[in-house]
Amino acid sequence: MDFVRSIGRWALAGLVINCIIGSGIFGIPAELTRRLGRASPLAMIAAGLAMATIMVSYAEVASQFSEAGGSYLYVRTAFGRFAGLQIGWFWLLSVLGGGAASANLFITYLAGVFPVAGHGWARAAILTALIAIPVAANYRGVRAGADVSSVLTVAKLAPLGVLIALGVWRFGHAAQMIHPAEISGSSWTSWAEAMLLVSFAYQGFEDAVVPAGEVKNPRRSVPFAIFTGLIVCMAAYTLLQFVVVATIGSQASDRPLGAVAAVLLGPGGETFLAVAVMLSAYGYISASILNAPRLGSAFAENGDGPTPLGNLHPRYHTPGRAILLYAALLWLLALTGTFLWALAIAVGASTIYYAGVCASLIQLRRTRPNADALRIPWGPAWAVAGIAFSLLLLTQMDAREAMLMMVTAAIAAANWWWAKRRVSNTETDVSMPAPTGNQN
Repeated sequence: MDFVRSIGRWALAGLVINCIIGSGIFGIPAELTRRLGRASPLAMIAAGLAMATIMVSYAEVASQFSEAGGSYLYVRTAFGRFAGLQIGWFWLLSVLGGGAASANLFITYLAGVFPVAGHGWARAAILTALIAIPVAANYRGVRAGADVSSVLTVAKLAPLGVLIALGVWRFGHAAQMIHPAEISGSSWTSWAEAMLLVSFAYQGFEDAVVPAGEVKNPRRSVPFAIFTGLIVCMAAYTLLQFVVVATIGSQASDRPLGAVAAVLLGPGGETFLAVAVMLSAYGYISASILNAPRLGSAFAENGDGPTPLGNLHPRYHTPGRAILLYAALLWLLALTGTFLWALAIAVGASTIYYAGVCASLIQLRRTRPNADALRIPWGPAWAVAGIAFSLLLLTQMDAREAMLMMVTAAIAAANWWWAKRRVSNTETDVSMPAPTGNQN
């Protein structure tokens, strides 16, 4: 039984945007303004262009595959099972931790309006409902799951669009060119820190390519979705940063968009922002429930995971068991708060699979020179730049995060050992002659 290809290129583009724009954008403007002042919108553009080196590599590599699996599948094909499983586990734990964090962020802001939601049975019940709705949609069909994600993408962009429109309308006529002195006035250290900070806000696009087995014409749709997502997010981030600087200047604020909303919308601005944060968090949860279970199916399909994870529902053609397992883990981590350890490796993990996919571009051009794929001009040069940028991001890890990375690598190595023994035992069983005579 095969997946049903029902995700169009615009729905996939919405999924990319949904995966990129998360809760980080609600805190990053404050850090940027502290470091760079009026020049901070330029950092949004520069970081987007830096991340484009990685996105370009993803676009070319992803165009060669029509199966589910994303980064895991690409690296496994290029470098073998061991490397593929390392990439798969780093990605899975990263997206699982991000989903649990988003669920708790939703509860935190909801409790700001309804305090009872933050404690006891009410918190558990809300978390259950929060996760159950996208689970039900995705269980019944990927088209329904993609539709939910598309609706939430529009819903999360709408309040940000309101702030941008009001800010540009109010301050756009008074906009002034940034003087070169304002750019050079900040140290290179400040610019480097700002670039790394904003780069994290552009991460997540790679999650959307995992369900490629259910995408219509993935060789064209995936590159289109990646580039469309990058352009939309760069525009939104840059305009938001402009509005923040124009509205509140360089004043210190832990919740800069809240301060902007209060200025532009009046007393109801804080509530408006709380709704925006909850929509953004819920959008990520919905996207992760669509994307992550497809990795379990890819593991099973390639002999790297239990076979039942790859079984599709006879009616809905969805990986029902994988969806329910992922939802259960997501609910448990969100409920107990133990998701923090997974969040600590999210940044480091992303650098590993970014570098892995960029390296895969170079390897696949050697091993599959005639593949029916998008060929990016100067592809290997883009890939080398992406690897260098990934390594730069990796240097930001502290000792605790490095230890958690080692634990993740050990889990992936154990999975590789299990899968290798499983294949070896299967080959032994097949090669043994059929028993004859009385075996008692």
